[in-house]
Amino acid sequence: MTKKHFPLHKYHCAHAVYLFVQNQVKKETFVSATMIKLVIYTFYFTLYCWTQWFDRDDPSGTGDWETLSDLLKQYPKEICPNPVDVEATTLSGTPAKQTGEVFYKYDKTSGFVCRNEDQKQGMCKDYRVRFSCPSAYCSKKVCWTKWFDRDDPSGTGDWELLSDLRTENPGKICETPQHIQAKPKSPLSSFIGDNIYIYNPTQGFVCRNKDQTFKKCRDYKVRFGCC
Repeated sequence: MTKKHFPLHKYHCAHAVYLFVQNQVKKETFVSATMIKLVIYTFYFTLYCWTQWFDRDDPSGTGDWETLSDLLKQYPKEICPNPVDVEATTLSGTPAKQTGEVFYKYDKTSGFVCRNEDQKQGMCKDYRVRFSCPSAYCSKKVCWTKWFDRDDPSGTGDWELLSDLRTENPGKICETPQHIQAKPKSPLSSFIGDNIYIYNPTQGFVCRNKDQTFKKCRDYKVRFGCC
C-alpha cells in the first residue's frame, strides 16, 4: 500500500474527516494509527447544534433560493461546509413541510429552494433556513441537560427522540434546544461506522439497525443544550 499525505486542513468538520479516511481505506491507502485515533476523538467529542436562521432571498423573482452554496459565500464563518441536517420555516415560523407548497430543493447538501412556477398560486411564501453543524459554528454559551438513554438497539434501533424524552422526563429539557450531543454508552466505543438516521436538536437522535453494515447500532445516550 502507498503512503500519502492527509490534507486535514481541507476538512473542516468531523463528518468530512471521517468520509475522507473512509475513502482512503477503500482505495487501500495507508491509514496510520494516529489518523484513526484522531478521527475517533473528533467524532466522539463533536457537538451538533442549529446555526442562526438565514434569509438571503425572497420570492419576488423566480422563487425563494436559500441554497447552501450561496449562503456559504455570504456567511463563510457561520455555516459549516458539510451540514448534517437542514430546517426551513416561513418567516412566521411555520415548518416548510406544513405549508403545502412544492419544493425544488430541500436537503442538507443543496439547502432550500422554492420555485414560484411549481406553486398552484404562482408564488412561494418567504422562507428562512438553518443548518445543523458542529458547535463551533453556533453560540458558545450552552447549558447542558443530563444524559438521557431511553432506548437500546435491541429492536429496530436506538431511538432517542426529543418528543419521547420530553414525555418521559417532563420539565427536564428546555422548550427549544439549540444543541445536541450523542455518544455511545461504552467509553471504549465510538459511532464511526454507524449510519445515523436523525441527529439534530429539534428531533433528537436515531440510529436504525437496518442502516448498518452488521445490522446493529451501538447503544447511545444523548443530551441537549440550551442557549
